[in-house]
Amino acid sequence: MYVKRAYRFRFYPTLAHEPVFSQHFGCVRFVSNHMLARRQQRYTDKQPTSYKDDSSALTLLKKDPAYAWLNDVSSVALQQALRHLDSAFKNFFSGRARFPRFKRKQAAQSFTLMRNAFTLRNGKLTLAKMKEPLDVRWSRELPCEPSSVTVSRDAVGRYFVSLLCEMEVSALPESDKTTAFDLGLSSFLTFADDRSPVAPQKFLAKLLHRVRPLSRALSRKINGSKSRAKARERLARLHARIRDMRRDFLHKLSTGLIRESQAVFAETLSIRGMLKSRLARSIGDAAWGELLRQLAYKASWYGRTFWQAPRTFASSKTCSDCGFKLKALALSTRSWICPDCGSIHERDKNAARNILAAGIQATSTAGRAGA
Repeated sequence: MYVKRAYRFRFYPTLAHEPVFSQHFGCVRFVSNHMLARRQQRYTDKQPTSYKDDSSALTLLKKDPAYAWLNDVSSVALQQALRHLDSAFKNFFSGRARFPRFKRKQAAQSFTLMRNAFTLRNGKLTLAKMKEPLDVRWSRELPCEPSSVTVSRDAVGRYFVSLLCEMEVSALPESDKTTAFDLGLSSFLTFADDRSPVAPQKFLAKLLHRVRPLSRALSRKINGSKSRAKARERLARLHARIRDMRRDFLHKLSTGLIRESQAVFAETLSIRGMLKSRLARSIGDAAWGELLRQLAYKASWYGRTFWQAPRTFASSKTCSDCGFKLKALALSTRSWICPDCGSIHERDKNAARNILAAGIQATSTAGRAGA
């Protein structure tokens, strides 16, 4: 099976590189925001929009003397900005994402170049509009020639390149283990079998004592001042550390689950709705959605089965022994006794067992239907 996989490396720009990167970031951000505003207006005027229409508008924009500076950066980067915007709208209309938002100068910046706008020879990566190769810290070898490269600068000022490679991935050896789990805050994962629960890492909560004073210090600074910029960078640096630790934990966990299990079953959560509750910070810190996303694509890569119970599936209030379903079960109730068979259930363990049974039934039915 061939898959597209991004390999991310840090690099350190020279004094000659930095202004070129800033110029590219600024132009890409401008084009993205300009075309987003244009699409919004055309939508209000009931006019059609498309990538082709945006591309024609960009050509006219670059011919306008007032926007001649757009010609100073790679045209490939600007075209890719249009493609990303078009993909964002398609994801929105299909229900997979929120409505596209305008890009801010203070946030992370990026631009993408296709194969005709960069060269990679003998470990030296050179981008269009640049004379010198980048000082990339290659931590591993690429499996093949990349089809695109994305240059990014995070809110802390760190630079990264992500190289997209299309590669063949072999299925993992078959396993006789099936994993089902319930997601939670007191226990991050509770398994249907006898495995010990995965404890919540609470990366943000553990460093909240450092986040709060930095946030207060930032709020007291005057907008546009150098002291505010320094305070913003200190806070961004701490948040970047939290994100890095969380990402590393989730990748190790998801990879381990996929490697050891032939099938992984989980629940479907309305995370966006849950983020409106009083537990929003804890839920955001847990990053359930990111774990499920990683499990989905890693399962497809390595020949595993990943299945999610429907959102309406009552995993917690259904008895995993006899199938009796409670009319209601308060979130604060951590254990309950089935009034029909008398079984005593720990809430999360019972939910995981129900997810396991439903997953086995759903995947076996799908297998028979496809046979």
